[in-house]
Amino acid sequence: MKVEIIAIGDELTSGRILNTTSSFAARHLYEAGYDIYAMNTIGDSPILIGEALKQALSRADAVLVTGGLGTTDDDLTNEAVSKALNRPTMPNLEILANIRTHLDEITANPVSPLEKLAWLPSGAEALNPQSRMAGYQLIHDNKPIFFLPGVPSQMRHLLIEDVLPKLSTWHEDHRLTTYHRIFRIFNLPESEVNRHITSLDLSPDVHIGYYPVFPEVHLSLTVRDKKDNNAKRLFKSSCKAITTVLGDSIYGINRDSMEKVVGNLLIGQSLTLSIAESCTGGLICSKITDTPGSSEYLLGGVVSYSNFLKSEYLGVSNDLLNKHGAVSREVAEAMAVGVRVRSKSDIGLSVTGIAGPSGGSDEKPVGTVYIAIATTEENWVTKFLFAGNRKQIREITAQSSLDLIRKYLLSR
Repeated sequence: MKVEIIAIGDELTSGRILNTTSSFAARHLYEAGYDIYAMNTIGDSPILIGEALKQALSRADAVLVTGGLGTTDDDLTNEAVSKALNRPTMPNLEILANIRTHLDEITANPVSPLEKLAWLPSGAEALNPQSRMAGYQLIHDNKPIFFLPGVPSQMRHLLIEDVLPKLSTWHEDHRLTTYHRIFRIFNLPESEVNRHITSLDLSPDVHIGYYPVFPEVHLSLTVRDKKDNNAKRLFKSSCKAITTVLGDSIYGINRDSMEKVVGNLLIGQSLTLSIAESCTGGLICSKITDTPGSSEYLLGGVVSYSNFLKSEYLGVSNDLLNKHGAVSREVAEAMAVGVRVRSKSDIGLSVTGIAGPSGGSDEKPVGTVYIAIATTEENWVTKFLFAGNRKQIREITAQSSLDLIRKYLLSR
């Protein structure tokens, strides 16, 4: 079953707002077993809206439209649909009653622009009249059309709660069971990932996609259930083969994040972590604390930009700082030991480096970073030379730090 997606709004075509609704809809529709025929983004023009809608109906089995359902003058979707499909707008009495009940609670004004939300093309059926979110379904030429608000949170709610259940009952035999997995890969270039996957000589029914998401590579594996390809078996064997050739470069799947994976490993081994950051300025701690429950394993951190704080709070000796400099193997190790000992954590992590754009030298160019790990048994330091702008260097430093912790925990 082919679905076409149309997103409406001048704010999208001008680039003022990123079109996240279409990508969200495409992903969930595809994973539910539907083929995405096309995705269009058009401005608030009734003529363009009508043309796009009629074209979509001529080539797709279902259409999803987002945007242009609000109360302002530039919300023109309903007007365009009415004219293009020859369906005069009519008041939906249930929606109108809900609006007026709401207005009675907040104002004495008998007229409100909100009533515009109740005027829908004839034949329209509100998706969820009680939700106070604009959205309706229209059947035209025996094809379902779903109109959803452009507000991302509302659109997502109605898509998951209303559109997908309704669509699942429409030509059920046209749906394909989809087996899909995203492998999240770090510290292996896209070209190397591609070389490893090519060597597997996977079945033509296995669809592979590569998506660089700095500083990671995401590999998408999809198998659609056809009568002769035993999709479930093919999916499982392909996942196993990919996991084998890429090894621990795969740190997670689907919606895993590096910090979540590290957190789960720390919880599983009943270990605690403390962090001393210089060039990352607290970014590592910020990433970790994005995960609920991180207080179970993260004791805290110190952002020690200055040598004074490295000495005062982490116990790094002035002799080390003067002899080797703040960006050095020796100071990185002392920072990791200092934060571990003073916080009484099981693991101490530290980073010190030059994020740029200035501050580099021939001996220590921009991108030079030392990452140290200190445990009760041993300490070690890894030197990196990262490329990119200041933001990229800080990001890849934070991710590399977490990856080193991950590999250490896996080695246990």
